[in-house]
Amino acid sequence: MPKGLPKGLHTVTPSLTIDGAVDAIAFYKKAFGAEEVSRAADPSGKKIWHAAIRIGDSTVFLNDPFPEQGANPNVSKLWIYTDDVDAAFKRAVDAGGQAGMTPTDMFWGDRVAMISDKWGNGWTLATRKEDLTPEQMKNRQDEAVKAWQEGKK
Repeated sequence: MPKGLPKGLHTVTPSLTIDGAVDAIAFYKKAFGAEEVSRAADPSGKKIWHAAIRIGDSTVFLNDPFPEQGANPNVSKLWIYTDDVDAAFKRAVDAGGQAGMTPTDMFWGDRVAMISDKWGNGWTLATRKEDLTPEQMKNRQDEAVKAWQEGKK
């Protein structure tokens, strides 16, 4: 671990610049069970210069756009691994997330679902159902591609 790594963070920490960071934090709490770790408001108290939330064992930084400081809104895609993807998907949709892919078993051994938030960020929710060898994964991938191609005919 790098010596300069703050306690509780990982080497890579995603950061979202969202127009409406206060609302986004409230949504992430409701949709994903996020815990707010810290918040530094701008002098107006209406916008966030820097905030940190924790989802599971991971931290995500958030802030409002401040174009004059080079902080423009961005759109990201993030994955959340959870014990129960079906329940996580329902919770996120019930909280106002837009349903994308409903929970589906994937060839690589994960059960996966997708939602998007009102700021355009994509969230993939996943549960590892089984660990596969590279050979098993390749066989399943080949089967999935074949089924997909046959379905297009």
